[in-house]
Amino acid sequence: MAKVQIPIAIPEEVVMSKIYEIRGQKVMLDRDLAELYGVETKQLKRQVNRNKERFPEDFMFEMNKEEFENWRSQFGTSNSSDKMGLRYAPYVFTEQGVAMLSSVLNSGRAIAVNVQIIRLFTKMRKMILTHKDILMELEAIKQKVGSNSNDIELIFNYLKQFEQAKQQELDYQNREKIGFKTKKQNH
Repeated sequence: MAKVQIPIAIPEEVVMSKIYEIRGQKVMLDRDLAELYGVETKQLKRQVNRNKERFPEDFMFEMNKEEFENWRSQFGTSNSSDKMGLRYAPYVFTEQGVAMLSSVLNSGRAIAVNVQIIRLFTKMRKMILTHKDILMELEAIKQKVGSNSNDIELIFNYLKQFEQAKQQELDYQNREKIGFKTKKQNH
């Protein structure tokens, strides 16, 4: 009989806080993934090393010395209790590498966490594409507008005033009427 798997819910904010940008790519570190999967970092690395052919350079890489030093400096001095200092450069996994981890870490938790991480990466990619389009449109408008920015600001102020007046009118119309009510008013 197949086991019923209970999905693991890790808040998006927790996963997002463990995604870094290195070499122009969104990546996750071995230690953070191990924590999410509920395994030791050395166990995760051992499984990756046993299956090196599954992790080409675009799926997983080890930070070079400069990247490692920059990353460590973001967290200040070495803290032995949390090992933020780390002695060895961590393995860094791209979205594809994270997906591949589910094939070498077969626990139910690892699979459930991987599904959640991949969904988050997909959501982030969609948001970036959406915002990129908006930023490009804003830049085009900015170039067209040029010195007319005062006029546009004035237009927006008038629109805000109009919106406030409209809201006040709605509030006035929706307020409860007081006084004597006739039959005509009640229908």
